[in-house]
Amino acid sequence: MRALPPAVFERLDLIEWQLCRRLARYNLYRPWLATLRLASGLGDWPAWVVLIAAQPLLQPERGWALMLQYAVTALLAIGVYRLLKTRLCRERPFITFVGNVSREAPARDRYSFPSGHTMHAVMFLMLTASHLPWLAPWLLPLVVLIALSRVALGLHYASDVLAGGLLGLGFAGVSLWLAG
Repeated sequence: MRALPPAVFERLDLIEWQLCRRLARYNLYRPWLATLRLASGLGDWPAWVVLIAAQPLLQPERGWALMLQYAVTALLAIGVYRLLKTRLCRERPFITFVGNVSREAPARDRYSFPSGHTMHAVMFLMLTASHLPWLAPWLLPLVVLIALSRVALGLHYASDVLAGGLLGLGFAGVSLWLAG
């Protein structure tokens, strides 16, 4: 028996699918679509693994400790994210609105809430801004593109991205608080 999503998602889906469709119109421009796909791909894991692994090089005096902090924070975030995603069961826009919202990139599963890509992007942006403020302006455009790409590629609703961003803020805040 498949779990049913909360009724609030059904109402939100009806409101938000139009935004998904509007954003998808810009995907007709090949360079834009390629940019969105690249941002989404980088946000899947490569950008964050490089950022974690680079901590000892970027901050020789405490880089190993930060590398551990970032990795543990990411693993805990993944655990909570997966728990939420499999319990709330909100289907992706391209599944709910077949023919009205197109999928322009592969999806790992059928559920969309919350956006893990956005959660990690915001979380690592906040951690980086706290430890390496000079790097934050370079990461910010990538974070914005990752969040936008998830909706424009038909993989998430805007509320999925917002929830992912809030989760990312929360995880970064707790991580920074616990690390001192």
